[in-house]
Amino acid sequence: MIPSSPEAPAAARRFVSEVLAQHAPNLAESTVDDVRLITSEMVTNAYRYGTEPGDSVLVVIVPAIELVRIEVHDPRRKRPEYKPESVTRARGRGLFILDALAKRWGVDDRPFGKIVWAEVAC
Repeated sequence: MIPSSPEAPAAARRFVSEVLAQHAPNLAESTVDDVRLITSEMVTNAYRYGTEPGDSVLVVIVPAIELVRIEVHDPRRKRPEYKPESVTRARGRGLFILDALAKRWGVDDRPFGKIVWAEVAC
């Protein structure tokens, strides 16, 4: 569990690095970078739109032979939404990053909130 705060994405990136170094040490560095970036974007969305002060998010990393699965659990059922493209806004590109880097991604409901997940090919 990672406390929902502005520091959550950095904590999630460190967690990803530790998990993959221990459980998938031969994973290509470019794949590790993609998993870190996707996780960071998903946790950022969970922090900004899926939590309230005092909440936490759960980050799950499951390395397998052909892919790495990333899950971010948060306590709200509100699903992620694409933001219109804008050259003046520095935010709103997270789902476009998921589209570009993940093999596939989606959202599942859970009893108290949702799980946003993505799978990255190895």
